[in-house]
Amino acid sequence: MKAHNNLSADPTMKDVAIAAGVASVTVSRYLNDPAVVSDRTKQKIDAAIKQLNYVPHAAARTLASKRSRMIGAVIPSLDSSLFGRTIEVFQNQISTAGYNMMLASNNYNIEKEYEHITQMVSHGMDALILVGQSRDKHIYELLQAKSIPYVLTWAVDDNFEHPCIGFDNQAAAGDITRYLLHLGHTKFAMISGFTENNDRALNRLIGVRAALEKQDLSLSDDNLLQSKFGIEEGREAFRLLMSRANKPTAIICGSEPFAYGVIFEAKNMGIKIPEEVSIVGFDDMALASNITPRLTTIRTPQEQMGMLAAKYLVSRLNGEDIPLPQPLATELVVRESCAPPPKS
Repeated sequence: MKAHNNLSADPTMKDVAIAAGVASVTVSRYLNDPAVVSDRTKQKIDAAIKQLNYVPHAAARTLASKRSRMIGAVIPSLDSSLFGRTIEVFQNQISTAGYNMMLASNNYNIEKEYEHITQMVSHGMDALILVGQSRDKHIYELLQAKSIPYVLTWAVDDNFEHPCIGFDNQAAAGDITRYLLHLGHTKFAMISGFTENNDRALNRLIGVRAALEKQDLSLSDDNLLQSKFGIEEGREAFRLLMSRANKPTAIICGSEPFAYGVIFEAKNMGIKIPEEVSIVGFDDMALASNITPRLTTIRTPQEQMGMLAAKYLVSRLNGEDIPLPQPLATELVVRESCAPPPKS
């Protein structure tokens, strides 16, 4: 890299080019699309940028290229690692194509999501990754009017109205319910997130009820507890369910933090899992295989969703017509938190 003296306090792209020994147009190409520049040239430009403390002017780059090189991500919550696994893979993937990510959480509030998305659009986001299908329809109208590519994750769209990269929550919930039925359970309860404005929670509930109905069983309203997601909420729900005369022998947790709370509270109450009650979760988060007893759950394709969503959006931004994948597979992971129901 060439020495470059008498630099201004606010170095320019030309200063970077001189320091790296390349043409200014090469620096411009690198900043707008790193993939078009050789690895050796990337190293020279990176070294010059660090030496000069050069920061490109985002607004000027956006005006010049009509691209902000930013992709917005709006997720329901930052409280757990659940969405983090998908978003980390997504961010790593888009960064290799020269994009950065702006992240926001809507706290399961569709008005807050609308606010986040309109702000992102006003700041020139090139594309958006969203979670689920429950949202203000005007969001889609806005994105289509602005020709902003988007993709929905954690869900499938049977009507093919919107691009989705996800899995069938209803089918997955049916799978884990049928496993409990196979063990001989007939007394079921479910701890669910609020189903209003949450299509994932709603479809999991639908899947559970459909599987039970095929066996002439039902999930009573008393045995369906809905709350915000959390370990403490799982503890509270378990205390309530096990205080009843007709206790369930199988509890389906629509989100894994509920299941962790159930297991912790069962130990506190002296109730044995799975000897007295079987517990299942959903998503196979890190704690599921490390808690005692280890949790039977549904493994969802979190990393795969992030990778495929990134590839889809980058391809769309490159003007490529990329086909969407079929619904991704989930896996029933059987561990020690389930057993046949206790004999009466």
